[in-house]
This record gives sequence, C-alpha cells and structure tokens, in this order.
Amino acid sequence: MGQKSSKLSASQLAGLASTTYFNKRELQRWHKDFLKSYPSGGLDEDSFKQIYKQYFPFGDPTLFAEYIFKVYDTNRNGIIDFEEYIYALSITSRGKTDERLDWAFQLYDINKDGVVTYEEMLGIVHAIYKMVGKLVRLPDDVNTPEKRVDKIFATMDLDHDGVLTMEEFKNGSKMDPSIMHALSLYEGVV
Repeated sequence: MGQKSSKLSASQLAGLASTTYFNKRELQRWHKDFLKSYPSGGLDEDSFKQIYKQYFPFGDPTLFAEYIFKVYDTNRNGIIDFEEYIYALSITSRGKTDERLDWAFQLYDINKDGVVTYEEMLGIVHAIYKMVGKLVRLPDDVNTPEKRVDKIFATMDLDHDGVLTMEEFKNGSKMDPSIMHALSLYEGVV
C-alpha cells in the first residue's frame, strides 16, 4: 500500500476514509505516527509482543499478543502494515457491536474453520489469564481458564454440540456484561 512513503496517496486516503471510522485528517495523523514508530512501514510480531509487554508488565502477554497479531495480519505476511493496523483499530475502537464481535470471533477461531471449539476458547482465555497475571482477583466461578470457558460454553453453546458458531458467539456475548465491557474499552479513546 505504499506504507514506506511519507504520505498516503489521495486514492489510499479516500479508500481508507470510506472503509474505516476515521476521517481523512485522523488517517493522516495515524499514518504519520505509525511511520514515525515503524519507519520500515510495518510492525513485526516480535515488536508487537514488546508493545504488549509494556502494557502488561506484571503478566506474560506473549501468547495473547501472538493471537492478536494473527488477527491484525490479515494477509499473513508476518508484518502488520498501516492498512491492517488502521482497519483493526477502526473496528476495535469505533466499530459497531456486531463488527467488534465479528473481530473477536476471528481471534477465538484460531484455525479459521468458522466455529470456535472449547480448546480454541481455552487457548485464548489461558493466554488472557497469563497476560493479566495476579493483578486481577477473579470470582471463584471463573478463577481458572477452564472454569471461565466452562461458563462461556454453558451460556453460549445452546445446542450443546461443543462448538460456538458465529451466531451463538455473538448472541452469547451480547448477554454477557463482562464481554460487552471488554469490547467497549476502546470507545471514546480514539
């Protein structure tokens, strides 16, 4: 997309403005800041993990950062370019609830087969628990990744087939205040 140039072209800017929740001025600012931080035009996985380590110094965010990186890196080339970055930021910070839930579903659907298995959910939840470390005291019914995933599946897997479809995930998430709170953390920040 030409990330290494100092400016977005008019067509790139128009395209991003029409497909994200950012206006042209915001996109130009984000692009300038992105290139200042990543002069090569992209962010590799190791650098991405370092960012997470800065935000979660009392836990181990490495595994969670790996999962998130895979959702950002939509073309699977091992680099998050500006376009990938701004699309993800747009959805997570300003997207509609269903868009944020679609994005979250991509995170949990590790093998990209269109459903989330218990094992996939457990992998992500385990990574989240490692990331936050001992900073958060959780209620006894969700104080381990297994208990949390058991509770999620009991609530969301209404047909008891052992997998969550996108529809089950979205409907269940909308009924779970903790998930909705997590999805709204970026609102108003960007």
